[in-house]
Amino acid sequence: MIQSELLSSAPGVVHGFFTRQGGVSTGIYASLNCGVGSDDSRDNVGDNRARVLQQIGVPTGTLNTVHQVHGTTVATATGAWPTEPPVADGVVSNTPGVVLGILTADCAPVLFADFDAGVIGGAHCGWRGALDGVAEQVLEHMVAMGARTSRIAAAVGPAIAQASYEVSTDFEVAFLAKDPRATVFFAPGKSGHAQFDLPGYVVDRLRRAGLMSVAWTGHDTYVGEADFFSYRRATHRHETDYGRQVSAIALAT
Repeated sequence: MIQSELLSSAPGVVHGFFTRQGGVSTGIYASLNCGVGSDDSRDNVGDNRARVLQQIGVPTGTLNTVHQVHGTTVATATGAWPTEPPVADGVVSNTPGVVLGILTADCAPVLFADFDAGVIGGAHCGWRGALDGVAEQVLEHMVAMGARTSRIAAAVGPAIAQASYEVSTDFEVAFLAKDPRATVFFAPGKSGHAQFDLPGYVVDRLRRAGLMSVAWTGHDTYVGEADFFSYRRATHRHETDYGRQVSAIALAT
């Protein structure tokens, strides 16, 4: 489990960016696969998610992940979801014992906290969600719950890094048409391609939104095979599926 100093600097909030280590799954899902959307055994996924709650220090809590679709919808968690998880890419809470979880396998997970207000949040930032403003939507929901932008700390967890994230120049052109200020996050690549800095872009969007305390953990999911699942790596290897690591945050009870 990886922790950010930004979110460990005050009491009342527990968090962790979990790696793929420490679970019960096997094969391409080895070992701490927490993705209910994968084809892994439901029992294994359930056991892994229980281990996350234990390790984060909220063993009797609920791990509230959402059905992520690369959108900008934000759900509010006050307890266990009554039925199926809501379709959303952001989640917020001010209820102690409710653990918010973001599932990723190259996209950037972001965990947020306003320690004074007792408001937390999480965001799933792939390139589309980041460009469309999912992180900013989480901030808006947190402010509506009593948080202040000036007090919110945000940590961006393990994600595919620029050296590993090759995109087409058509992608770059379309992206910059929507956000011209993002040009600094594209570096030249091989002919017809560029290298995109997703975590750097997410950090920049959060700073533009007014946050003063923002940082990336610096871990590249694509190259860190021993510690992280990676959708792109699995695709390049023509694997049939891939695991998902979870990033979790909760207000301590």
